[in-house]
Amino acid sequence: MALVPRRVFFEEEALDYPLGKKLWDWFRQNKRVEVRVLKPRQRVSGIPGKTAPEAYRQGKRTLRVGVRKTLDFQTCKPSAHYQLPLVTGCMGQCEYCYLNTRLGKKPYLRVYVNLEEILQRAAHYIGERKPEITVFEGAAVSDPVPLEPYTGSLAAAIEFFADQPCGRFRFVTKYTEIDSLLLLEHRQHTTIRFSINADRVIESYEHGTPGLVPRLEAAAKTAAAGYPTGLMVGPVILFEGWEEEYTRMLTRVRDLFPDNQPQPATFEIISHRFTTRARAVITEVFPETTLPMDEKTRRFKYGQFGYGKYVYPTEQMEVIRHFFTSQIETLFPTAGIDYIV
Repeated sequence: MALVPRRVFFEEEALDYPLGKKLWDWFRQNKRVEVRVLKPRQRVSGIPGKTAPEAYRQGKRTLRVGVRKTLDFQTCKPSAHYQLPLVTGCMGQCEYCYLNTRLGKKPYLRVYVNLEEILQRAAHYIGERKPEITVFEGAAVSDPVPLEPYTGSLAAAIEFFADQPCGRFRFVTKYTEIDSLLLLEHRQHTTIRFSINADRVIESYEHGTPGLVPRLEAAAKTAAAGYPTGLMVGPVILFEGWEEEYTRMLTRVRDLFPDNQPQPATFEIISHRFTTRARAVITEVFPETTLPMDEKTRRFKYGQFGYGKYVYPTEQMEVIRHFFTSQIETLFPTAGIDYIV
């Protein structure tokens, strides 16, 4: 499901980099793609959309090819020490996604062409923390996989970290364009995680993404290629019959992603939560959403970044923890659970 954007904006200086030139040649040859050049400090403009839903959809079909100017990496606790900024944004249209509140009303994607500079900066951070291991997250504000057929950014990062005794790389995806990564020398320094969910959640809220089975088939490929492979279940949503649906999901995982992989699987379980701002944006972009966002049924909790969010009450969280712990221990005896939140 490689992304074919409707329009691509190139920062003028991006054309000075090999990847920028490659992308310029590729998109210029596609007559269905509108290509423009941005002068220094010029903003992206001209994305259509008079209504919030239309502006959102058109933003998702827009790509900006640019240079990552700040090479100070953001921290990424608790999953990693730093973000690795290869891509910003995601082509998926998941109703619950926290990026809906971060990337504006027309959330276009950005890819950065100064890969060598970005990886050199990563090497600097690794050097600062030696001999400790430094972990970098490649999907903190993006899903980079759909753009990989064009950019090769993930492949470059994987090969870079393969040569870093004290560096590790990880990213998570809902997409399946991973065949180009399977034969790379990775030395098990890159962990690839796949975001999965119950069929009802995928069909209702994860628009423009592959179904559960293709994701699990892709996960089985990366595991067979020797990559440490994880499965992120989230957001867990408590709807009528949720236990049966998530049991069915985990059974499919067992059938399509056997427990005898070269590297034991790891699970991350993330329950549904929302902020007041997120609810306002979601209901504007998806006016017919059925996401459960009734504040009266939730517990208010302050997050690590200082803002409050609505999470499931303590009693329901205990039910979630018990359910997934018992199911995973039964179905996947060698797997580990990184966290349930």
